[in-house]
Amino acid sequence: MALILSLETSTAVCSAALARDGRLLAERVSYEGKSHATLLTVFVEQILAETGINALDLDAVAVSQGPGSYTGLRIGVSTAKGICYASGAKLIAIDTLKSMAIAARKADATADLYCSMIDARRMEVYTALYDSALNRVSDTQALIIDADSFADRLKTNTIAFYGDGADKCRGVITSPSARFIDGICPLAANMTDLAEQAFAAADFKDVAYFDPFYLKDFVATVPKHKVL
Repeated sequence: MALILSLETSTAVCSAALARDGRLLAERVSYEGKSHATLLTVFVEQILAETGINALDLDAVAVSQGPGSYTGLRIGVSTAKGICYASGAKLIAIDTLKSMAIAARKADATADLYCSMIDARRMEVYTALYDSALNRVSDTQALIIDADSFADRLKTNTIAFYGDGADKCRGVITSPSARFIDGICPLAANMTDLAEQAFAAADFKDVAYFDPFYLKDFVATVPKHKVL
C-alpha cells in the first residue's frame, strides 16, 4: 500500500497521475504533443498542490519504460529519476504496452487477445499481444504491418487492436475476428494498478542505472533545410 506518482511520456500524450493504495487522487493529461519537457514538471507540481501532498511523502515514482518515443521516454525517465533523488522515493518501471492493455480490456472485456500498438512510423508499430488475463503471449517487437500480420492467431481468436499504431492497420488487417478500439493511448492513470503491484513485490529499479526500453536504436535525421 503506497503513495505513487506515475509519469507517462512514451507517445505524443503527456500525463501524470497520483494514486494512494491504487486509488487515483489526481491526474493531468495533454494531447498536444511535443510538450513533455514543458508540461511534465508543471503537471507534477499541480497534482501535488491539488492534493496537498509533499514530494517527500511519495513512496515511489512509476515511469512508463517504453517502447515508444526516444525523446519522450528520456524526458519521463529523467524527470522520474530527479524526483526520486530529491525525495528518496523508489523508482518503478511500467511496461507501456501492458498499461495500454489494461485500458483496452476495460473498454472491451470479451476479446481473446489484446494487441497494443504504438506508431513507429510508416507501416511499423511497436507491439505485443496479451491474453484475457493480461499475460503477455508474444515478444515485444517492432513489426511492419501487412495483410498477413496476426493471420494465424486471427483464425482461432478474436483480437482487439488499439493505440495510435492500430489506426494504420484498419485497412490492412481485415479479418472478421479483428476488432479496433478507439481512444486507447498510454496514460499515467492506467499505470496505477501495475505500479501498486510492483511496489508490493518490491520490484524497484536502480535510480542511477535504469534506462528506458527503446526497443530500437535512435536514428538522427538530417534536416532538409539548413537553419542558422
